Amino acid sequence: MKRICLWSGPRNISTALMYSFAQRDDTKVFDEPLYAYYLKYHPEAHAYHPGAQDILNTMENNGDNVVKMMLEENEKPVLFFKHMTHHLLDLNRDFMKEMINIILTRDPEDMLPSFDKVIKNPTIDDVGYKLHLDLINYFKNEKISFSVLDSKKVLSNPEEVLKKLCAFIDIPFSKKMLKWSPQKINEDGIWAEYWYNNVHKSKGFLTYKPKEDKFPEHLIPLLEKSTPYYKQLLAYAL
Repeated sequence: MKRICLWSGPRNISTALMYSFAQRDDTKVFDEPLYAYYLKYHPEAHAYHPGAQDILNTMENNGDNVVKMMLEENEKPVLFFKHMTHHLLDLNRDFMKEMINIILTRDPEDMLPSFDKVIKNPTIDDVGYKLHLDLINYFKNEKISFSVLDSKKVLSNPEEVLKKLCAFIDIPFSKKMLKWSPQKINEDGIWAEYWYNNVHKSKGFLTYKPKEDKFPEHLIPLLEKSTPYYKQLLAYAL
């Protein structure tokens, strides 16, 4: 059985990738199963994440129980777990040795204004860049194989990048991964109404277009912190 963990920052086309894998006949997808664990043990986030109480009320709050679920057998041979890297908090990471680990990043010039529309004045811990480098260091120290995807590269040539990704995972590429119906899927988290509007309208990966609006001045300090981490991540990208 293949167990894939996608470790993403927010607004990094992680939902589009989840939809892509959901089109495969051999795959079952899971949407951010550690979200409630994160909200329970990071109470500051509870105040500014939309739908936080509903997430806590309806999802498993215990991170160890989530890990046990991810390691269970399933009727599908490929399991795809979409995660936000900051949801890990202090969770024991030994389980990653049993997973196929993929880090998803995005140019902060594109990502930060998008995230700021929902979560105002984010911090470096909210956006994932430093946490991704920390995760890579952990993978290297533990000799855990990993791969990195850059959102811009995926959107610029989804078929080419997905073929490379499937080769890394050791599963056959399927053209079904490139298109889907413009609708919700049953696996969407209950937070979809706040975050997934563009994906629900899409029929596949959107063509990459640079932002035309002026970059918000209040996000420039965070951009300056994030960019060096992003450049280091790009060196690993497929």
